[in-house]
Amino acid sequence: MNIREERIVSQKKLTEQEYEQLNKKASPNTKSYITIPSAFLIGGFICLIGQALTNFYISLGVVKDEASALTSISLIFLSALLTGLNVYDNIAKVGGAGTLVPITGFANAVVSPALEFKTEGLVLGLGAKMFIIAGPVIVYGTLASVVYGVIYYLIQLFIK
Repeated sequence: MNIREERIVSQKKLTEQEYEQLNKKASPNTKSYITIPSAFLIGGFICLIGQALTNFYISLGVVKDEASALTSISLIFLSALLTGLNVYDNIAKVGGAGTLVPITGFANAVVSPALEFKTEGLVLGLGAKMFIIAGPVIVYGTLASVVYGVIYYLIQLFIK
């Protein structure tokens, strides 16, 4: 559709059928037979890297709990670095939901907006926009953990 046609369509009230036709035209079908296996492979590869890092840290003599923390830190650093180098987005184009493995996807969600708005300055750009995507996850995750903690506490009171 050219710009003139888009203006005409935007000025005209669309029926549900017309809207559905435009939506189908604009949204190509997903090829599940390709996207699901690639998400599985990429997500599995990210987890494999995490396990390899844990094994590596343990082989250096680090205690398992500390090795897990070092693995998390390493995965966050690597995904932030790859996001900054514009590599993570290319991996996500192939791996889709497989790149949303929680820790790497979260780091990408924090770094991406920060990079996008860095031209607006350190405070109003980078600082203000850094948590634009990940902020609600932090807020609701924290709230949910408090609610679950209270529920767990109450259950423990009644069990004893």
